[in-house]
Amino acid sequence: MTRKFLLDTNVLIALTEAGHIHHQNAQNWLNSSGEHEWGICPLTEMGFLRITTNSKSYPNPRTFGLAIAILEMVKAFPGFCYWEIKDSWVALTAPFASRISGHQQVTDAYLLGLAIKEDGMLVTFDRGVAYMAGDEYRQNVQLLGARPAA
Repeated sequence: MTRKFLLDTNVLIALTEAGHIHHQNAQNWLNSSGEHEWGICPLTEMGFLRITTNSKSYPNPRTFGLAIAILEMVKAFPGFCYWEIKDSWVALTAPFASRISGHQQVTDAYLLGLAIKEDGMLVTFDRGVAYMAGDEYRQNVQLLGARPAA
């Protein structure tokens, strides 16, 4: 059975930045994903652009042209698929809303909700996402590293 994986923004950045602390971890995951479909959605795409072009939050900011070119290269990798979002935040997060602990989880909750709806897995470094998923949706989370929960 082919499994679908949705990368969160931090995994996408780590995958595309050789100097990132988690680059090798993200690269190893991608190399081991085999025939599975993996991809990004509008939210992770926007997050990638927002973070990697911002000189205040990114050590070597990229131009928009370079960041867009990197996204286009990522889309050419084997197994890539683009995840569209058609549902509201409220609808996608309803199954686990009681475990959302604050404003820093708004984006992660939306991505997790999308992964659950599409019977896929959210690929993340953030252990807080696994807590938010709970036992009921733990199969929809793939943790790659030991980043502390927010």
